Amino acid sequence: MILTHSDLMVLLPLIIVAASAVSVMLVAGFYRRSQPVMVLTLLGLIISLAALPLAASVGPRQVTPLLILDNYALFYMGLIFAATFVVTILCYRYFGGRESHHGALYILLLLAALGGAVLVASSHFASLLLGLELLSVSLFALIAYPRSAERPLEAGIKYLILAGFSSAFLLFGMALIYAQLGTMQFAQIGAMPAVFEQELGAYGLTGLALILVGAGFKLALVPFHMWTPDVYEGAPAPISAFIATVSKGAVLAMLLRYFIVADAHQSQSIVMALSLVAVVTILAGNLLALRQDNIKRILAYSSIAQLGYLLVGFLAFGSMAVEAVSYYLAAYFVTMLGAFGVVTVLSRGTPDQDSDMLTDYAGLFWRRPWLAGVFTAMLLSLAGIPLTMGFIGKFYLLAAAVGASLWLLVIVLAIGSAIGLYYYLRVIAVMCAYNPETIPEQGTSAVPASLAESVTLALLALLLIGLGVSPGQFIHVLETTVAHLT
Repeated sequence: MILTHSDLMVLLPLIIVAASAVSVMLVAGFYRRSQPVMVLTLLGLIISLAALPLAASVGPRQVTPLLILDNYALFYMGLIFAATFVVTILCYRYFGGRESHHGALYILLLLAALGGAVLVASSHFASLLLGLELLSVSLFALIAYPRSAERPLEAGIKYLILAGFSSAFLLFGMALIYAQLGTMQFAQIGAMPAVFEQELGAYGLTGLALILVGAGFKLALVPFHMWTPDVYEGAPAPISAFIATVSKGAVLAMLLRYFIVADAHQSQSIVMALSLVAVVTILAGNLLALRQDNIKRILAYSSIAQLGYLLVGFLAFGSMAVEAVSYYLAAYFVTMLGAFGVVTVLSRGTPDQDSDMLTDYAGLFWRRPWLAGVFTAMLLSLAGIPLTMGFIGKFYLLAAAVGASLWLLVIVLAIGSAIGLYYYLRVIAVMCAYNPETIPEQGTSAVPASLAESVTLALLALLLIGLGVSPGQFIHVLETTVAHLT
């Protein structure tokens, strides 16, 4: 198949990210310093973001049977590229600044972003697997990047093994669906009359179940969540932010497209199974977070619960449900990047030395009021407190669930939010505690945030509050985003 000019235009964001990865690799080979490599990485991501409106002007467009470039895909590409931009800034000082030699780190970030972008534009199982493996393989190396430290290597091995299992489940599930239906395109599966009610058969249902198991591992849904707290704790703080946002967001966006286009919600057994997973994920994530004294592990279990909330909107289906999931996912990106951004600034450079115990945050408000304020805003958003994006997103999810009469999930979402409020307020209370005997001692070893980190955290906090107070224009963007998909 020959690509036309319009095809190349709509593929421009993907092409730019791929070209940026190659350019960064060449520059890193000649300049043994991180600064020019980091600047080139940021420049490539900025150009990719700038190319999104240009791609939208010629879309939606099906480019080969593998990729569909519509407003939905471009919206999530924007989230992925923006999150990668923030993580790149956070990585610079964390890994040693201008005197370090970490060119490979930025190549891996760009390749992971490219994998996530391919994933959200997938309309075929082949491109789905290609994007997922490009994302996963890059994450193996990013998690274990500080190879001289013990915890990152342990976390990387855990992620490698479990990601391998999840990919095997996904691949076997795809093979079974192809054996039953004779196609691997999402749209062709959905075009088959009553396929999920009568004609899917034993192979197809088993294949769909295996795909859900594989996606459950990637999304850290219960009972496939056990890797999450260990990997979040062991990985470098900026990479934990990347896993929490780009990795999970790309997989969820892909799964949502597949279920909408293929009309998978027609199967009552699938809906019942996912409803059970959502209930258990919300309750387990929040209850297990109550027992944690490590900030990274608290955020890890919190992210498990947040994915459970997203699954409630996922199960509501319809245009409002897709809008609710998209808004909440955008809020989740902003919140997790801000929270892990604060953890990164307070860290000492390697996961074995990170300040991630709850006691390390005692009296933070009196030592670093700016960072404590940003962290408090992020935690309140995760809890769903008014005037934050988290509140609007949770209200949106509840409205979608009520509209679909998912009363059990509505009740569980409310209960989970009430439980989560306790451990979020617990962290805030620790930060606000005043102890004159220990605060000066802890404050002497503080490393000031760089200008880029301070500006990034400020923008994330302003975005969190701004879209929480006035979400109307952003919701309008989401309405146009999901119009083609639904």
